[in-house]
Amino acid sequence: MKLFKIADQYCKESTWKTLALVKFCLFSMGLMAGMKIPEEKKKMFYALSGSVFIITYIPLMAKFFKVCISAEDTGNN
Repeated sequence: MKLFKIADQYCKESTWKTLALVKFCLFSMGLMAGMKIPEEKKKMFYALSGSVFIITYIPLMAKFFKVCISAEDTGNN
């Protein structure tokens, strides 16, 4: 899809600072959405968001550690 190609190009042209700003933006949006959830549905929201966090965090950290190990192997630490 063209949107994915544009997103890939955006990431290639971004620094870690830009991507950190994207994360803060998404985090803030999540907080605002969470404040609007009715009290009786918050437990379900926490379970869903916690699951999504774990499902996405594990592969992200796995990739991060692979990059760290690769950098150590090549002497670029």
